[in-house]
Amino acid sequence: MICVSVDEQYDTNYLMNLDKTYIVEVRMDRMMLSGEDIVEIFSRPAAFIATCRPGVLSDLRRKECLMAAIEAGATYVDVEVESESDYMREIIGKAREKGCKVIVSFHDYEKTPSERRLKDIILLCFAEGADIVKIACKANSIIDGARLLGLLGYENYKGRLVVVGMGEKGRITRIVAPLLGSLFTYASHAEGRETAEGQIEKGRLENMMRLLNEWAQ
Repeated sequence: MICVSVDEQYDTNYLMNLDKTYIVEVRMDRMMLSGEDIVEIFSRPAAFIATCRPGVLSDLRRKECLMAAIEAGATYVDVEVESESDYMREIIGKAREKGCKVIVSFHDYEKTPSERRLKDIILLCFAEGADIVKIACKANSIIDGARLLGLLGYENYKGRLVVVGMGEKGRITRIVAPLLGSLFTYASHAEGRETAEGQIEKGRLENMMRLLNEWAQ
């Protein structure tokens, strides 16, 4: 499954006309959305992930956006594992109330931690209430990418884990991970419109995954 990640480069009309064969991550932290916009987007009968990363908006505003998206009908909500406990508890509580699946995510924009550290983080994410755990780390080498992909071999995580290698060295993980058990992988909607380093345009990624899957059979 491919998740197309979109940000401020797209308006609400564009979002509502995306191909419904994809999951769509809406990066609300990089968009100027009104309350009406949020309702209009997330009430659509499509699989949307509500994401609002720290760094631009206040925690209060981020929580308001995520809660509004859940209330409107978001399929998934993404909350960072390092979030304050009250912030996380309120969002997860609202998600449970509305039948929205919870993605608890961990990001390291500089490196890929050791396998032991990554496994500890995954366990923490599940302990915090994750339905799905997302691990996204900067891959500075092919070995880093292999370490991330290796997490998919653990039976306890099957069907509940998303791994992403960020950066040029991590591109291979974006192609291979779904074929090894990652619930989905992230792509850009078009060349030059990436929301993270190393993302591949959705059509190109789809073709690569199809060819690889054919070779593996």
